[in-house]
Amino acid sequence: MGKVIAVANQKGGVGKTTTCVNLAASLAATRRKVLVIDLDPQGNATMGSGVDKYQTETTAYELLIDEKPFEQVVIKDTSGKYDLIAANGDVTAAEIKLMECFAREVRLRNALQPVRDYYDFIFIDCPPSLNMLTVNAMSAADSVLVPMQCEYYALEGITALLDTISKLASVVNPGLEIEGILRTMYDPRNRLANDVSDQLKGHFGDKVYRTVIPRNVRLAEAPSFGAPAMYYEKSSAGAKAYLALAGEMIRREEQKQEHLATEAG
Repeated sequence: MGKVIAVANQKGGVGKTTTCVNLAASLAATRRKVLVIDLDPQGNATMGSGVDKYQTETTAYELLIDEKPFEQVVIKDTSGKYDLIAANGDVTAAEIKLMECFAREVRLRNALQPVRDYYDFIFIDCPPSLNMLTVNAMSAADSVLVPMQCEYYALEGITALLDTISKLASVVNPGLEIEGILRTMYDPRNRLANDVSDQLKGHFGDKVYRTVIPRNVRLAEAPSFGAPAMYYEKSSAGAKAYLALAGEMIRREEQKQEHLATEAG
């Protein structure tokens, strides 16, 4: 069964969508079957995947509210070589409509159930706020990947986020766990960044990925060309960093499966 990972941070501008799109493309490049679900009405993950959010006929709205079959909503042809459930302004309406729906917290979980076996990884790009769309993402996910910048307010923010995840888990998804904490827009010359990084590792241990994502112009430029960095400028530091992160995730997953098999045996 595929792993469902919500990419979330209540703070905007931390590289959440950049991580979703580039990590998905990197894993797809290793021949994994990957799906990206854009739950942010801004539709940045959709545009970054080479899909015009203004032209697409189906979005997460049709999946969550109209309950259209997954096959009718999924977009197969993306620049990142992964599948996509798109988003645009219609998804704002989905958030409002969800309030009227039966079993509103688990509609995404139910919609994904028939296709979880098909994918190796499913990434959900969450909106940067705690709303019913985020609750649906947390309900459907096995784990949460938290991208964050190493700056002064980030530690305070991540404590609040983890508290929110814990509360949500107790209500809608008791099995929800932290997949990992990813340091983004990292500048090793910055003393504060190094201090915050050390504090993160001291507090969260191996939950902090060894891979760090550097500040990189090509990563910032790639979305305007509708492509993940590895297809825009594969030799860039940003593209290489996300490929390294994909490798680290695969190794972690393999080690986890080996550990479970050893315990079972």
